[in-house]
Amino acid sequence: MSGEVHKEASGTDWAAWPTRSPEDAFTLGVEEELMLLSPGGWNLAQAADEVLPRLPEAIRSRVCPETHAAALEIETGVARTVADATRELRGLRDGLRETVEPLDLAVASSGTHPFAVWRETALGGGERQAEVYGSMRELARREPTYALHVHVGMPDQDAAVAVFNRMRVHLPLLLALSGNSPFWQGRDTGLASARTPLFQAFPRVGIPRRFDDYAEWVGAVDMLVACDAFPDSSYLWWDVRMVPRHGTLEVRIMDAQIDLDATASLVALTQCLARMELEEAWAEEASHAPQEVWEENRFVAARDGIDARLIVVTEGVRVPVADRVDELLPRLRPHAQDLGCADELEGILDLVRENGAKRQLEIARDEDRLPGLVQALAGAY
Repeated sequence: MSGEVHKEASGTDWAAWPTRSPEDAFTLGVEEELMLLSPGGWNLAQAADEVLPRLPEAIRSRVCPETHAAALEIETGVARTVADATRELRGLRDGLRETVEPLDLAVASSGTHPFAVWRETALGGGERQAEVYGSMRELARREPTYALHVHVGMPDQDAAVAVFNRMRVHLPLLLALSGNSPFWQGRDTGLASARTPLFQAFPRVGIPRRFDDYAEWVGAVDMLVACDAFPDSSYLWWDVRMVPRHGTLEVRIMDAQIDLDATASLVALTQCLARMELEEAWAEEASHAPQEVWEENRFVAARDGIDARLIVVTEGVRVPVADRVDELLPRLRPHAQDLGCADELEGILDLVRENGAKRQLEIARDEDRLPGLVQALAGAY
């Protein structure tokens, strides 16, 4: 949700897919939304406008404002491998931390701040932030949420819409593994990802419907833009979306992760799923299932995380997350070898055993409770 407002012209020029060479398929771009903190009480710090001008030139173009003043987004350039993207994220995280420390601030990564309340939140001061507030009114002032977004390069528009349709099947699994926001307003919500229902207050979110072809998607978006429903297609905040100006498919359903090992594993899983679906169409049959199936799986994944049992429509049963991972990994490992992310993909097994939500709940049992948890999150950053 970073960047400036720019109204897309009606017609289909905005939807032109860039020409890609074969070696550019499945390249990556990764975005992490991070929280700014005041170490005194480990509350959110509404300080984005103070931090941004102080960023070193080397990373300034890679750190963007978000809707809320207690959030910043770091974003990589185009990376060929998960390792390349992770190295760049490490540099951006380090650069941001070094910038905020002289301001007596800290940075951490989690799907939500465990005890923030809406009365203490403020919006950022940019043009896009004002546009969001004008559209969302006071809903925009709800507690900030923090997500992990992964762009995967698609060779052409037909490949993009095909993988878009099939990736919908895998979104609940990605959410379950990435769940990293069990606390909200100082309470244990019983959810692995409280971020998911909180973000649901925004329009144009969730798992989108299936589109028969790229032209159908372009027509639907272009009609809404032409009618001034929103300025441009970046206001589609779906869990997965096509981004023509970058030539990518963007997966947006995951919570921001505590550390980069978890981030790298989820990026590898996303990249491998995209390649598998383009080359094997593994989820094509399932992608035609009723929308209600994906909405139910999404809710259960947000609620139960790695303990979720997800509906497998082709078999008519619910399957534990661990079993689903065991089914997919043998199919994904050859793709991981070709993409150079075999080691990172195996890290998914660590998330099956303990994802961020489980880890946060364990830390919060200590005597320092939620302030101690936020301090630990900052320490793990």
